[in-house]
Amino acid sequence: MSKNTNSRQSVWATKVLAIIRSGNSQAAVAQIKVAPTVKDLQQLRKLMQAQKLPADRLLDEAIDANLALLSAPRLHRAP
Repeated sequence: MSKNTNSRQSVWATKVLAIIRSGNSQAAVAQIKVAPTVKDLQQLRKLMQAQKLPADRLLDEAIDANLALLSAPRLHRAP
């Protein structure tokens, strides 16, 4: 048996979606800034689109900025 990890929903993304749905954009942005992985951010974006939430420029910019940060190659490593 093999597990399909692509269809697995991120716990982090569902929790942040709940924060967004509560109307607390500032808390959602704070969570987006500390997102664990690119995959989690992508899953959050998919969930937001699936829920047909109204567009929020602040959230979209936070997701875009942190996707870029997490996707960028590391230029140096700590010793």
